[in-house]
Amino acid sequence: MKSELAEMPMVDQQAGRNDNERPESVPVPHALVPHLHETAILLDIDGTLLDLMPTPREVWVPPGLSETLSRLTERTSGALAMVSGRSLNDIDLIFAPEVFRAVAGHGAEMRLSVGNEVDEVNAPPMDKELKRRLAAVAKLSPGILLEDKGYSLALHYRLAPHAEKAIYEAVSLIRADLPNAPIEVLPGKFVCEIKHAGFTKATGVRELMKHEPFRGRRPIFIGDDVTDETVFAIMPDMNGLSFSVGRRAIGVNGHFDAPSDVRAFLARLLDDTRLE
Repeated sequence: MKSELAEMPMVDQQAGRNDNERPESVPVPHALVPHLHETAILLDIDGTLLDLMPTPREVWVPPGLSETLSRLTERTSGALAMVSGRSLNDIDLIFAPEVFRAVAGHGAEMRLSVGNEVDEVNAPPMDKELKRRLAAVAKLSPGILLEDKGYSLALHYRLAPHAEKAIYEAVSLIRADLPNAPIEVLPGKFVCEIKHAGFTKATGVRELMKHEPFRGRRPIFIGDDVTDETVFAIMPDMNGLSFSVGRRAIGVNGHFDAPSDVRAFLARLLDDTRLE
């Protein structure tokens, strides 16, 4: 019998929508996910699952979320993964003692099995001298926080928003001085992140979807920031769905107003008997 999931109507992201048209809110769970056993759930963390905080270390997991994620992992036979700019180590610290499959470091590393620390590394560590020069940018103003992720370096300025222009100008000067350095600058919500070129969240998701238990499933990706747009863009290639958080991003199938709405939606997926 033909899969009902394959027959589920989907928003055409190319036809019938002009570039300025943004989606309305997300439909009820049973209309979105008729069968969890044929679905892969892919989730960004900061600003999507968890509320943004003044510093990366201040994020916290609300009561009940870990249980929801663990139950969804069971209901999807393991096809739930975090897709984050954070390192695997950071992700594990946030959700401890729970461990989840993940695309981490903007695609730099990946964990396909919860029994492994790292299954794949797709990028070398950033050059130490380059990292030293970029780290010096944090001295431009009090409140700029430096985060060394190994494969990338992030300059957080939520506590010093006035320093945004100076940060990007300083990073641009370093790039101009090192035109052959294989680096890419990722703007985000009060963060400037510098990483190796050649890998993104999208390249990580494409690789993830080649492996069990994700292979052959329909992915649903939820993200909030500019770095998630590479994943939004590839969802139609996989017959997948994408949803933005906090903004109505172009090219997605719907949006959530806040991480609390994402958490409530995931909990409802478990309660909707039509998803069996």
